[in-house]
Amino acid sequence: MIAKGHMINERYQITRMIGEGGMANVYLAYDTILNREVAVKILRGDLADDEKFVRRFQREAIAASSLSHPNIVEMYDVGEDDGKYFIVMEYIEGRTLKSLIKKRGALTLPEVIDIMLQLTSGIACAHESYIIHRDIKPQNIMILDDGRVKITDFGIAMALNSNELTQTNSVMGSVHYLPPEQASGSGSTIKSDIYSLGILMFELLTGKVPFKGDNAVEIAIKQMKDKIPSVCDINPEIPQSIENIILKACAKNPKNRYDSVAEMHNDIATALNPERKDELRITYRYPEQDLEETKVMPNLKNIEEKVEKEDMKKKKVNPLNIILIVCGSLLTIIVATIAILGIVLGKQEVKELTVPDVSNLTVVEAEKVLREAGFEVETDVEEKNDSKVEEGLVISTKPQAGRSVKNKNITLVVSLGATGFNLENYVGQNYYEIKGLLESKNIYVLVEKKEIADDNKEKVKENVILDQKPAAGTHVVEGDTVTLYIPDIVTEYPDFVAEGWSADDIQSFCKEYNVPVVLEYEESDKPAGTVLKQSRPKGSKVIANVTLKITVAKEKKTEEPLEDLMPTE
Repeated sequence: MIAKGHMINERYQITRMIGEGGMANVYLAYDTILNREVAVKILRGDLADDEKFVRRFQREAIAASSLSHPNIVEMYDVGEDDGKYFIVMEYIEGRTLKSLIKKRGALTLPEVIDIMLQLTSGIACAHESYIIHRDIKPQNIMILDDGRVKITDFGIAMALNSNELTQTNSVMGSVHYLPPEQASGSGSTIKSDIYSLGILMFELLTGKVPFKGDNAVEIAIKQMKDKIPSVCDINPEIPQSIENIILKACAKNPKNRYDSVAEMHNDIATALNPERKDELRITYRYPEQDLEETKVMPNLKNIEEKVEKEDMKKKKVNPLNIILIVCGSLLTIIVATIAILGIVLGKQEVKELTVPDVSNLTVVEAEKVLREAGFEVETDVEEKNDSKVEEGLVISTKPQAGRSVKNKNITLVVSLGATGFNLENYVGQNYYEIKGLLESKNIYVLVEKKEIADDNKEKVKENVILDQKPAAGTHVVEGDTVTLYIPDIVTEYPDFVAEGWSADDIQSFCKEYNVPVVLEYEESDKPAGTVLKQSRPKGSKVIANVTLKITVAKEKKTEEPLEDLMPTE
């Protein structure tokens, strides 16, 4: 632990510890150059000795510092000071999403959708910059009082290996959100972050993680082997469209997951649309056991074998046990034989066929493939809009590709192309309403703030759209991006000294703008209470939570004349 007052890099003065984790400790500090409060994350001592980890930490922290998104904590600096590797970040006053879940349990559906839309928006921005988070969990997400969320720990997250999984205390918080491919020893991709987002969404809806165990290894095995529980079974009021998002994000086989976080974002935005009310539970196109490049994690097999041997030692071998085992084995063989005969006889009656995948083919090409596979194609086709499949090409079939069916009749679902519309003029309208409207139409919405001078702040209203891009009248389709510009009102410091502000007036000013104020007193010839100095010059930007120092005059001490001290005769 670093003591209060300690200076990092001759710039950041430590105030107090505000967080402690398995890989780093976080301190509140004061940036003595830019005069602002910051959060300084200092790498744990044992990790600082790992040269490979440090190089990766520095490389990814520098890359992450280029990210600019309202839902990502801004990173200011990264470096090393006397063997301490640190990153300096925006200081956020709020609490972690984990603490909110612990306090309240399951959140409401509107809250979950709002939080997930913010998270997927932030992670999508990172992925566009080729940055994978690798450690998405509620402990790494801050939530502010106004409902905004901020993602932290870009640059420090790393893929966990089998040796770390045996260190239960340091990774138990992360392993609950660990994708199967990472648990099995493979590398991370954008689909690894998608899996973790799905697990997080499950926890927000239910108040608990889907897989639990006594240690990290046990949980990791469940991540690889066990099906995720149904949120609809836990809470029947949750729509199937919401559960389908979790099922798709948390598929064991990455090929069954969303192709991008932006796709997941759009799915969440439309989940409660009326047309999705009677949505069916999704089925996976690819086998869940067929994991790409799956490796056996070195320590897991040895651990399982050790447990089995210990269990065998505990069992007492006696004649009764042997008789029961033999009878059980015979019964199993009989049941298996009957089942096999039933399958063989059933296959002789009706041969099942597997529906081939004809997506993105023309109708003529699809019909040819299906007939060669032994199917009959219905004359009438279903048509629907699809932003990903070109107009006139096949989206899917009914029954779906990969299904083994006895019925040979197949219906083609053909694309009408993307649905589109012309943008209206949104300037002057409420940002939240327009954002919701556009996202309901599968439009990706970005928000940027424009600075408004203090003398003009009365002319604009908060959260009112100032400008938009593309302009009104532009034709957009699903998946396009619209940027909305809203005011960022800038308040500047007045000249408290020249304008004769009192200390009480300055404190009221600071309270209005959420600025901590420190009063210092100095002897002066000027009347007591006169403001002599201010740490922020006139015209500098007022920033919330950044301290202002004011020097106030106090009366000089007067010394008694020497003659008054002489004894009288």
